Amino acid sequence: MTPSGRGDLFDPKCPTRRLLDRIGTKWTSMAVKVLAEAEPGEVRFAELQRRMPGVSQKMLSVTLQSLTRDGLVARRVEATVPPRVHYRLTDLGRSLEVPLAALRDWAEENMVAVDRARDLDPG
Repeated sequence: MTPSGRGDLFDPKCPTRRLLDRIGTKWTSMAVKVLAEAEPGEVRFAELQRRMPGVSQKMLSVTLQSLTRDGLVARRVEATVPPRVHYRLTDLGRSLEVPLAALRDWAEENMVAVDRARDLDPG
């Protein structure tokens, strides 16, 4: 951590590294995108799972728990049987959508070139 309180990615002990591990996953990026599209509303767990093809219930649960713990997502439970669980982005989570959207766009635009480079790599 720098004197200003800002993280230092190159310091092996800096928590920035762990944070990047958590927010840099495809499931985090997809969940943030779905929740951002729902703004200012909430999205139920089942709807998130439907809108994120390939995510297992367990992986989505772990992803949402992590995002909630990090203050990026707010969770609201309705006391029904079974309980209805709703999620929405916090202000901090909304601030993450712009950089993640840029990364998603870059990946979608450059995937063919990356695949081509991998095909040419003899190693």
